[in-house]
Amino acid sequence: MSTNRQAAAASRWRIPVLFAILAVLFILEGTVRNGMFSGSWNTSLAILNMGLISAITALGVNMQWGYAGLFNVGVVGFFALGGLAPVLISTAPVEGAWQAGGPRMLIALATAVGTLALASLLWRHMPRGKLRGLALTVLLIAGFVLYRGLFDPAVTAIESNNPARHGNIGGLGLPVLLSWLAGGIFAAAAAWAVGKVALGLRSDYLAIATLGIGEIIIAVLKNEDWLARGVKNITAIPRPVPFEIQLQRNPEFMEFANSWGMAASTASGIWVKLCYMLLFLVVLLLLILLAELALKSPWGRMMRAIRDNETAAEAMGKDVTARHLQVFILGSAVIGIAGAMMITLDGLMAPVGYNPLRYTFLIWVMVIVGGSGNNWGAALGGVLIWFLWIKAEVWGPELIAFLTAPLPASSFKSGLLEGAAHMRFIAMGLVLLLVLRFAPRGLVPER
Repeated sequence: MSTNRQAAAASRWRIPVLFAILAVLFILEGTVRNGMFSGSWNTSLAILNMGLISAITALGVNMQWGYAGLFNVGVVGFFALGGLAPVLISTAPVEGAWQAGGPRMLIALATAVGTLALASLLWRHMPRGKLRGLALTVLLIAGFVLYRGLFDPAVTAIESNNPARHGNIGGLGLPVLLSWLAGGIFAAAAAWAVGKVALGLRSDYLAIATLGIGEIIIAVLKNEDWLARGVKNITAIPRPVPFEIQLQRNPEFMEFANSWGMAASTASGIWVKLCYMLLFLVVLLLLILLAELALKSPWGRMMRAIRDNETAAEAMGKDVTARHLQVFILGSAVIGIAGAMMITLDGLMAPVGYNPLRYTFLIWVMVIVGGSGNNWGAALGGVLIWFLWIKAEVWGPELIAFLTAPLPASSFKSGLLEGAAHMRFIAMGLVLLLVLRFAPRGLVPER
């Protein structure tokens, strides 16, 4: 009993201690200037803000994997769908775009949805046989032809509308915070479509389906200019915080910056990043609260029972596929929210920047290192791994330069120094191996 109490006490203290160590790292980044740290609060807060977004993404993946054992390899696709939301919801409407092809596009999309709905009804209500297959084929072909006949002219008209500056459908001009919720809805809708097809099959089919849908989403964003200008990118996305230039023109803020002995440019950058940090913290803590309440509810216990033994759960009358679909949608919605937040932070929609290495592999490293099945562990892993990912690009060359200093000048030494920029990949692999060896359940394991 004494041993169990000691283990429980150690587990309770582990989370605050690890977060305190993480806080010290960011304080050192902001205050100490040497070969390891920048000594800039602007840099420290910039890393922290992206770390908080990564933590939210890791939380969504943790809900899918830690709660239900669902292997989502297409995180980047759901993240990118969330990033599309600020463009379609919060940017200003493009003059002439809606008049050029908006109504035809809505009719085309309604045609596509109606075709799929009719196909579903036909499949369920017609008797089995060749006639049902023939009728379904004719319906789908006719619906596709009608859809393309409406959709293609609408796209051409929209992309021809002032293509040098716009050439896209534009947004609704709504508040940017609303677009974060819309990003979750976009990703959840895609997760529902993927889940309805793949979740009833073996787990490896889900991995293949999510991998494919992730690449398809990125390809669509790159090539459909009418949607978000494709590779031409969209800038000046609205922000929920003031712009630095606005603060620098504010006499009261200038006086405030002078009272702290800071230049206006430095103070404005720190102020904006602090505002973002508070917003991101509120979202992260709210999502963790909701996730913890769900995990400790009868629904959460049922999800873990399904994860641990699907056969036994089915024998007890649980609809495993339906529960998997629920948690897959919820986790993808959280990933979509994080994607919308990142686009808002960057102020730029650039589809070429969605790299699976960054937005899928690295997120999985965060979940594994933090502790799958533990929401606080996923958040810790998200911030910690992002910090190491950024700093490894600085620490790597410093370490290689120190280790090779005694060596004479040679092609071998120059090769090591040139390859030091790629140390972050080696560092992430090393961190993952160390955690899997000494803490296979993560830094903060599931209880």
